[in-house]
Parts: sequence; structure tokens; C-alpha cells
Amino acid sequence: MKIALITDTHFGARNDNLNFNDYFYKFYEGVFFPYLLENDIKHCIHLGDVLDRRKFVSYRIAKDFRERFILPFEQLDIQLHALVGNHDIYYKNTNDVNSLRELLDSRYKNIHTYAEATEVTFDGLKILLMPWINSQNTIYSFGMINDTDAPVMMAHLDINGFAMNKSEIVSEHGYDREEFRKFDTVFSGHFHTKSDDGHIYYLGTPYQIYSNDWNDPKGFHIFDTETRELERIVNPFTIFEKIYYDDTKEDYSIHNVTKYKEKYVKLIVVNKKDLYKYDQFVDRLLKADCHEVKIVEDFSDLDASTVSDDIVENTEDTMSLLGKYIDELDVDLDKNKLKSMMKTLYVEAQDLEM
Repeated sequence: MKIALITDTHFGARNDNLNFNDYFYKFYEGVFFPYLLENDIKHCIHLGDVLDRRKFVSYRIAKDFRERFILPFEQLDIQLHALVGNHDIYYKNTNDVNSLRELLDSRYKNIHTYAEATEVTFDGLKILLMPWINSQNTIYSFGMINDTDAPVMMAHLDINGFAMNKSEIVSEHGYDREEFRKFDTVFSGHFHTKSDDGHIYYLGTPYQIYSNDWNDPKGFHIFDTETRELERIVNPFTIFEKIYYDDTKEDYSIHNVTKYKEKYVKLIVVNKKDLYKYDQFVDRLLKADCHEVKIVEDFSDLDASTVSDDIVENTEDTMSLLGKYIDELDVDLDKNKLKSMMKTLYVEAQDLEM
């Protein structure tokens, strides 16, 4: 049996931004559901964070969610198994009040939601489904982990030592990976970039949500229960684009700007020797029906060859500066703990960036 795996769909992301909403469904209607139909996939497991907002969902987002995501599973006769993630719960210390139960449970015969650890069997392969672990269900969850003989776990976990996003900020809290060593393989949602250590696999989001997702391949996966092989299906659609403007290397009068339609574009100006042609290019770009154009300039004191993504994204290397600042503070505090807190806040701030 082949099972589709998807995670961290975050419907309603970016404060219910409809540009992102339309972009998300471009993937579902153009890639995801056509693939499931063409390949006769009849089971899908969602590894948590189905919706984005923990406190509420707007009527518009709920309508599209039902009509364009949930109903196609019913129409295609596909069983959807959805784990509760940390974005799906109202309270941080319990999974009891969650969006999946309120929006989906008992409404659809083919939709199964999991707020507690549960063993399921697909084509003879037992899998432990593990939703978000919190203070209320910790004992039960780890009791299930200790008692199960399932060789595979699919979960929504915070495990330390894994990259949280493409910027490679590594989680320094969460569970030790050794706690899950008994399983042959662990698949997890929660972190938005794909990574693995050969045993634990973070699958990543199916599409770009934040600007740090630029140039980070996205998609979903197909898991074969017989061979236990994992195949990635890449999402060809993007919403973030970067242009490194250097008119010593390219003639921008013939640069195709139509490909930036309905994209969030960052224009990084490395060299602009001809101001007239630069202004013409910017004017064409602004008329290309982009969602947004941000211009980053003043790299004139740098050699063009040294302008890297790291310089552009973290012009002052934010985390390093914060670390140095904390080191220089004359205070009686645990500075490592303070750095960890600042890193967490920095990641959350990136998630709020428009």
C-alpha cells in the first residue's frame, strides 16, 4: 500500500492572507489531488498543524478548507488520518480543545482525527500515530511509545538538534532523539524544512509560507508500507522570488518580469551602473502584478561576488549580534538560557514577517 504523507499545511497562515490562500490551493488542485487520483492513492496521513491559528479560523478560510481540501478526499474516496499539531490546539497544555475535532469529527466518514497516541495498521504494517505531546498527555504518550511494537511512528514532535527552518536555526529544546530509538523509522511534522538523520525524518511544509522558505524545495511524500521507502513529490509552485540585480552581468532590459506575477519579490541591488536602465527595470517590475516588491540596496561597499544569501537575509547576522550582546552584559543571569529564549523569539518573529 502507498500512503500520501503531508504536514504543516497551515490553512489561514499569514493572518488569513488570501494571496497565500490562493497559492496553497494552486498546489492542491494542480499537484496534490491530481497525483493521488492518477496513482490511485486511497490513504493520506497528515502529520499535524492542519490549520494555522490556534484561537480561531475565519469563515472564508473555513469555507475554502471544507470545499477545496476536505471534500476532495470524500469525492476521491480517500481516507484522511489527521494528527493534532500544536497549531491545532486552543490551550497549550492539552489537546482536548482542537480545531480538527470541532471542524471535522463525526462530519465525514472518511476523516479520522487523532488527539491522543493511537496504533493503526495499514496493509499489515502497524504505525503509532503520535499527535502533539503536552503536559497533560506526556505520561500516556510515552507509555504508548514504551509499550507499542509498531516499527514506525508518525508524529508531530519537537526534537532537539534538527533544523527549524532553512536558515538552519537548530532546535535546542524539545525531546532527545534517543527517546525514539526503538522505532525503525520516525516521520514528523512541526519543523518546516525537510531534514533527517537517517532515522528521524522531518518532512517539511508542502509549500512556501515565509520568506525564509525561498529556495527550499517543498512538496509531499508517498510512503510504501511494503518497502518502507519514502518518495518525495516536489511542488513546482513558489510565491517568493529574489532578483540579484547586477547590470555588469546581465541586460535587464530583456529580463522577463512576467514570471513574477503574483509573487513576493525581493530585489537585491548588487550593482547598478546605469541608473536609467535600473529605473526602467524597477518600473517594469512594479507593473508586473507582483503581490509585493521589496528593494534591498546599498551593497556598494561590498564586492559583488561576496554578496551572498546570508548577507541579504541576515544583513547584520542577527543571532550572532544578539549572542555577542548577551555575552557582554554584566548581569547575574544564565546567559545560555537567555540566548535560547532569544533564538525562540527570533524564529517566532520570522514567522510573523510579511
